[in-house]
Amino acid sequence: MITVNQDSTLKNLQQELRALACIGLAGLIALGILLSIIWQRAEAIQWTLQSAVIWGFIMVSSLRRLDLVRPKQESPLYKNLGWGNRITLFRSWLIAATAGFLFQPWPDGPLLSWLPGMIYFAGAILDRVDGYVARRSGQSSLFGIELDTVADAIGLAVASLLAVGYGQAHWSFLLMGLAYYAFHAGIYWRKKQNLPVYALPPAMHRRVWAGFQMGYLVVALWPLFYPPLTLIGGFAFMLPALIGFVIDWLIVSGRINRQAANTDRRFYQLTVFSQAIFQPLLRITIVLLLAISILRSGLPPMANTGIVGFSFIASAGFILTSLAILLGIAGRYFALLLIGLLGWYYLNNPMYYLDYLLFCCVIWSLLLGSGRFSLWQEDDRWLNRYDGA
Repeated sequence: MITVNQDSTLKNLQQELRALACIGLAGLIALGILLSIIWQRAEAIQWTLQSAVIWGFIMVSSLRRLDLVRPKQESPLYKNLGWGNRITLFRSWLIAATAGFLFQPWPDGPLLSWLPGMIYFAGAILDRVDGYVARRSGQSSLFGIELDTVADAIGLAVASLLAVGYGQAHWSFLLMGLAYYAFHAGIYWRKKQNLPVYALPPAMHRRVWAGFQMGYLVVALWPLFYPPLTLIGGFAFMLPALIGFVIDWLIVSGRINRQAANTDRRFYQLTVFSQAIFQPLLRITIVLLLAISILRSGLPPMANTGIVGFSFIASAGFILTSLAILLGIAGRYFALLLIGLLGWYYLNNPMYYLDYLLFCCVIWSLLLGSGRFSLWQEDDRWLNRYDGA
């Protein structure tokens, strides 16, 4: 039951949100006018309309959740949205601006072609900021948690559609963008049918993988790398996440009883197998496939660029990343570095089937970590500590 004071506070929150909605709409219109000058007028008008629709949807969704601007359900409402939620709303505005480019050709020009990816990149950066600001300001809220999830889901769907539309990702990558909505639609249907919905146990990897998905889409929306590299990268990033969604659905629907002792033991055994066998074998496979790929293209690598320094840097980079991954020294950091080196390498060398497998293995090592028999796993500890904060 909302008291008189709480009712007044809720009205103040509504006024603040409506003011931010108007400011956001004005910003989209202003940016649309600028785009009509430096881009095509018809495309700029379409951009403004599409972005305004998405922004309106986000605002309506936020307005319905304002009663959650509190730390706990039984706690009183905060007097204002707080800077953490304001940053999340600005991130949502950037996602709406990215959505304006949907169903249109990739903008031409050395600057315009970077615009969709850079706007989405700015939103991805803020995704790592809003929660931290909310905690530091002492105003974490249920509203922020839900709004952050909604923004992540819309952003992933928008960026997936855009990457597929630009030919940077295979159409199957849309499954990744739609998985969240399918998952929650299934939960809604079960509740409507009075079927039980079981709680998901906490898992550090979910947010980590979501961050990597956003990272992939940022790069896919930059005019830097092109198919087949971006297509293979999309498949590699998508496959583990989709498997995770399927397992989570089996848990919430009760087909897997996560509380049962034998089920818990099997998950533990699977984790041990992955860390002790699969992830170390993945490291060895990466080094072997990388050696085969480089030897097939000839030494020194990237000599056909005509710049000797490139070959020297590439050789040193491949040696450094291979040793670090093999020995398990900050394996995720160096897997990310190797992904960049391979993207650079394949700009001047063809990709064969073994190269497809190599690229997938490096990405899976990035997602999973280096596992057992690693000399230094500070990267794993940092990711887990960050996501658990």
